[in-house]
Amino acid sequence: FLVIDTGGGGVPVARDESGGLMGVEAVVDKDLASAVLAREIGATQLFILTEVEQVSLHFGTPQQEPLGTLTVDQARRYLEEGHFPAGSMGPKVEAACRFVEQGGHLALITNLYTLRDALEGRTGTRIVAEGTRAEPVRTGRAGDRHPPLS
Repeated sequence: FLVIDTGGGGVPVARDESGGLMGVEAVVDKDLASAVLAREIGATQLFILTEVEQVSLHFGTPQQEPLGTLTVDQARRYLEEGHFPAGSMGPKVEAACRFVEQGGHLALITNLYTLRDALEGRTGTRIVAEGTRAEPVRTGRAGDRHPPLS
C-alpha cells in the first residue's frame, strides 16, 4: 500500500506585490487540500476518514438516515438543503464532490475502524459521478488487480 497524505491548518500565505510571501487570514481545509492533492497525482479514488461510519441526513436526530452511495448532484442538493454543516460534514462532502467532478472515479467517506468493510462495499458513503455503478473498492488482497492511478 502506498498512502499519500496532506494536511490543513498550516499558515496561509499569499504573494505580495513584490513577489514576497505574506501571511493572510484564511484556513487551509484538510479535506479540500486532500482532494487537490489526489487530483494532482492522478488518483482515481479518494478516501476521507472521519469520526463517523457514514454520512447521514438529519444527523444526531431520531430521523438520522445513513447514506450509502450518492451522485455528485444528490450530494450537492443535500449540501444546499443544509444537511451537512460547514463545521462538520460539509467540507468532506464538498471535497468529495470536487474530486469526482474533476475526474476522480470515487470518493469514500468513512471512519478508520470500518474502513475494511467500507472498502468491500458494506458501509461508508460513496460519492460518484452520474450513471456510475457502485462497486466495492479493491482491497489489495492476493489476486486483486488495482486500477491504474492515471
